[in-house]
Amino acid sequence: MSLRKLFIANLRKIRRASGISQMELAELCNTSVNYIGTIEMGIRFPSMEMIEKIAAALQTKPYEFFLENSPAPVKKPIRQIQPELLRKYVLNQLDKVTRKIRKY
Repeated sequence: MSLRKLFIANLRKIRRASGISQMELAELCNTSVNYIGTIEMGIRFPSMEMIEKIAAALQTKPYEFFLENSPAPVKKPIRQIQPELLRKYVLNQLDKVTRKIRKY
C-alpha cells in the first residue's frame, strides 16, 4: 500500500475511533470541512503543517498515520482533553465574527 493510501486509511480510522466528525476535525484544524473530506477521499493531500494540526486534534503522533497497523485510539471526548484546541477554536470564531462586524 502506498504512503498516501496508508495516510488516508489511518486518518479515517483514527478520526472515527476518536468519535470526531469531519466537521469537528475541520474546526479544530482551522480549515474547511470540504478540505478534510477531499483529503479522506484521496483528492488532495495535506501539507506537513496540516498533518501536524490533524495529529494534534486527534491526539496522535503524525507518524502514526503512516504505520501499516496503526492502533486505533481509545475513544475520548476531545474537548475535555484538549482545552487549548477549544480555546483556539473559540478565538478563531470570535475573530471571524469581529471581521464581519467591521465590514458593516
